[in-house]
Amino acid sequence: MTTAGPADMGMAFLKGDEAPEEIIVLAYAMEKGLGRFYAIVSQQTDDKEVTDLLTILSNVEELHKKMLFNLYLSIDPSISDNKTFESKIVFDVMEGGFTTEEFLEKNKPTMQTIPGVLDIAMMLETQAMDLYLRYSQKIEEDRSKKILYDIAEEEKAHLGSLGRLLEIKG
Repeated sequence: MTTAGPADMGMAFLKGDEAPEEIIVLAYAMEKGLGRFYAIVSQQTDDKEVTDLLTILSNVEELHKKMLFNLYLSIDPSISDNKTFESKIVFDVMEGGFTTEEFLEKNKPTMQTIPGVLDIAMMLETQAMDLYLRYSQKIEEDRSKKILYDIAEEEKAHLGSLGRLLEIKG
């Protein structure tokens, strides 16, 4: 799989004609990748405050995954459990379109401080929100359009929370 760069964030993953289920699976994969990224970085820093923040951010991604899983169940109730659902996830990508390893390599030094972690988290959430909003405008099918818009709103809320946290901790 090719990895999207900053100029074409998400373009490699969404064509514009996806069914709602495909959109949710991709969004879930990106949330899973970002949570994994935060967990990896938290194990690679000695700063307890940074580790605690990364753990919180990883837990937030878990909440996003639960929301997406429940959304998927509302469309396809035949999936009986999360493990079966996750078997549909074939992407190794995080929000922003990067692989976890690639992004870690490029940003590890920044992820060693509270402001750095929050800046990176805000950048990724902004990119994800932008991706979902752009595609909500391109997709013709109403249900897919609404799902993308709703996911973008979730990212917007998360971005607001990160901004407030940056004001306090940054």
